[in-house]
Amino acid sequence: MISLRQLIDEIQKNNPTADIGLVETAYNFAEEAHSGQKRASGEDYIQHCLLTAKTLAELKLPIPIIIAGLLHDVPEDTKKTLEDIRKTFGADIAKMVEGITKLGKIKYRGMERYIENLRKMFVAMAQDIRVILIKFADRLHNLKTLYALPEAKQKRIALETLEIYSPIANRLGIGEIQAQLEDAAFKYAYPEEYINIEQIVKKNYPLKKKALNTMIRKIKQRLDKDNVKYLDVYGRTKHYYSYYRKYTKYNNDPKQIYDLVAIRVIVQNVADCYTVMGAVHNLWRPIRGRIKDYIAQPKPNGYQSLHTSVFGDEQEIVEIQIRTKEMHDQAEYGIAAHWNYKEKVKSSEELAWVQDLANWLKNINDNDKFLEGAKIDVFQNRIFVFTPQGDVIDLPDGATPVDFAYHIHTDIGDKCSQARINNEIVPLSYRIRNGDVVQIITDKNRKGPSPDWLDFVKTRTARQHIENYKHKGWTKFLPIFSK
Repeated sequence: MISLRQLIDEIQKNNPTADIGLVETAYNFAEEAHSGQKRASGEDYIQHCLLTAKTLAELKLPIPIIIAGLLHDVPEDTKKTLEDIRKTFGADIAKMVEGITKLGKIKYRGMERYIENLRKMFVAMAQDIRVILIKFADRLHNLKTLYALPEAKQKRIALETLEIYSPIANRLGIGEIQAQLEDAAFKYAYPEEYINIEQIVKKNYPLKKKALNTMIRKIKQRLDKDNVKYLDVYGRTKHYYSYYRKYTKYNNDPKQIYDLVAIRVIVQNVADCYTVMGAVHNLWRPIRGRIKDYIAQPKPNGYQSLHTSVFGDEQEIVEIQIRTKEMHDQAEYGIAAHWNYKEKVKSSEELAWVQDLANWLKNINDNDKFLEGAKIDVFQNRIFVFTPQGDVIDLPDGATPVDFAYHIHTDIGDKCSQARINNEIVPLSYRIRNGDVVQIITDKNRKGPSPDWLDFVKTRTARQHIENYKHKGWTKFLPIFSK
C-alpha cells in the first residue's frame, strides 16, 4: 500500500521545486474517476495508479510523465474522458495518456492480435518514447499482483514480460527496470527454474557476502590513503533472472559465474575511474581476460563502466565495477536519465532504431516478415563490435560481416568482397562475436550483392537490400557473382 504523501516524498527527493499542487490535482482526479473500483488483489484501484506513478518518480522523470502515470487508465476504465484530461491537465499530458490508451494491452490471443499490438507498441514508441516508460511502470505493478490471477494468466503475462518488455527495456538501457521486470516475471514464467536458482544463490551467497564486506572496507581504506574521492562503494547481488541466463549459458555450472556478487565504486570523474582500477589491481590479482573498458568503448545502449574480476578475499572471485555518477545513472535509468526537469532529452540519435523500425513496420503487411524483423531488431540478444576506427556497431547475435557492411552503408554492403576480423581474413558467412574488430574490403568493380548471401545474413537491413537488388534483375550479373 502507498499513500499520496509517499509519492510526493519520492518526487521531492529528486526534485524539491516540483509542482506538487498539480500532482495532488491529478491524484484527486484519478481517485474520483476510479472510485469504487477494485483490483483482482482486492486493493483499491487507485493503488495501481499511485504505484505506477511512484516507479516513474523513482526513475527521476519529469512531473508531466508522473501525472500521466497517475491518469493512465482513466479513459479506458472510467467514465472520465481524454477530453476531460486535456481540459484539466493540458494537451501534453493528454497526449501521453492517449498513447497508453491506444497501446492497449498486449496479449497472446491469436497471432493477428499479438502482431497488431506489437506494431502499436513500436509506433507509439516512435511517436513519444515517454509512453513506453509509463507502460513499463504499469506492467511492473501488474507483475507484483500476479498472485491474485489464475495460473494460466500468470504465465502468459510473465512470458510477455520476458519476451517483449524486458528486451525493449534493455535496448533503451534502463537496467533497473529491466531487472525488476525480469525478476518479477521469472518465478511465474519458469517456476521450477526459479526455485533452482534461488537455492543456488542462497547456498553461495553467505561466503561471498563475507568476502564482499571485507573487500569493500579495504577499497575504502586504500582510496582514503591515496586521497581519491569516492561517492560510494557498495556491494550488489546479481538479479535472479540475469543469473539464470548466465547459468544456462555456462552449462549449468555456477563456478563459471564470477559476478553473483559485485562491488560498485562510484567516483567523481573519468580519471578517477582508472585510478581506482589501478588501486584495485594493487590489492588483488586481476583475472586475465576479465578486464573490460566500457568507458572507452561504451555498449550500444549507452552503458559505460570499467569492469574487472579479481581473486579476492576468502578465495572468492569478485567482479568490481567502477563508474562516475553520470555513468551509474545511465546504467540504471537509460533513456530516462536523459530527462532533466525541463523535459529535454539529451539526444534522440540513439533512438533512431525505434523510428526506423516503426517506419518499416507501418509498411509491412506480411506477418511472418513482421515478426522476423521485430525479433531481430529488438527481441534478440545484441552484440557490439568495432570498426577499425573504434566506433561501436550494434548488431543482433549471429550477425555476419555482410550484416556489418550493410549497417555501415548500402554501397559497402553491395560491394563487399572480403572481411577481416581482428586482422584475420574470414568467410563472409562468419558469425561475428562480441567485441570483434571488423574491417570490410570492397571491390569497386562488383555490381551488387550475391544471392547466396540470403542463406546466412541475419539483419533485416541486409536482407532487405539484397532482396531489393534481386527484384531489379540479378540474372544479367550472375557471371560476376562469387560465393
